[in-house]
Amino acid sequence: VTKTPKSGEFCFSTFGEFCFSTFGEFYFSIDTMNILDGTVIGRHSERHRHQEFIAFLEQIDKAAPAGRKIRAILDNYSAHKHSAVADWLADHRRWTLHFTPTSCSWMNAVEGFFGKLANRRLRRGVHDSLEDLKAAIEEFIALHNGKEAKPFKWTASPDRLIAARQRGFQMIRTSH
Repeated sequence: VTKTPKSGEFCFSTFGEFCFSTFGEFYFSIDTMNILDGTVIGRHSERHRHQEFIAFLEQIDKAAPAGRKIRAILDNYSAHKHSAVADWLADHRRWTLHFTPTSCSWMNAVEGFFGKLANRRLRRGVHDSLEDLKAAIEEFIALHNGKEAKPFKWTASPDRLIAARQRGFQMIRTSH
């Protein structure tokens, strides 16, 4: 069950990492989506440690209207739970983090954005360098924010989600 944001809250539905292995190295596009208007903020990084995550939190903190509370939904990646992140949060009281259960990336609204990014812009694309790849991602984010961003609306009922979970457990039990 999702909580409707209170008036004055600035909500980001998720932080997601889209990882590429190209040009002999790993590359991360760390993105977040504001569920109130559907806009995406992205940050590029060759690593995804707590240092990069805190830098991204700083970027969002500066972008969010002053005085508004910020709620963020994210996965259980270790960088998100590092003690340095806890220290940063202690100094930034307007932030509240909510973690999805393990293996529930589908609960993050930004995962739909990653699917669009992969299918519409990156899959079968030709990127001659890491800079070309970054430019393609930034271009897609700008296009999305300018023309396609819309508030996120959860459409699945809790009963439907619970039934799907039970079917998944049933499949696991019968396949072994």
